[in-house]
Amino acid sequence: MDDLFVGRLMSSDVTTVTPDTLVETAADLMLENAIGSVVVVDESGELEGILTRTDFVAIVAGQQPKDQTPVAEYMTRDVQTARAGDSIREVADRMVEAGFHHMPVVDETEGLIGMITTSDLTAYLSTVQTPSP
Repeated sequence: MDDLFVGRLMSSDVTTVTPDTLVETAADLMLENAIGSVVVVDESGELEGILTRTDFVAIVAGQQPKDQTPVAEYMTRDVQTARAGDSIREVADRMVEAGFHHMPVVDETEGLIGMITTSDLTAYLSTVQTPSP
């Protein structure tokens, strides 16, 4: 993997907004394009910042007055799950294909036992030792 560079893995189709774009518009763009962030650029295309899903959590939490809508209105009901014995490759493929970043891990007898995330997969990949040719 030492010869695998960011340029080979990166996405070059980046969705951008300007600093004066409304948060609602940015959220709509993210949902329409099934992406987790928009990059903020100025009029000349220079990087100004980034707005992510995590930022939206803070936006909703800081909203005044607080929204009283229950999570049932927005939650995903048909949740795809993994089992502790599933292969990492299979789960990673399923997550990538579906655009998921989180997948609950369940057990037949115990129910919910954990969560696998793209961050977990990234951390794993960063520690994998590849044999030299």
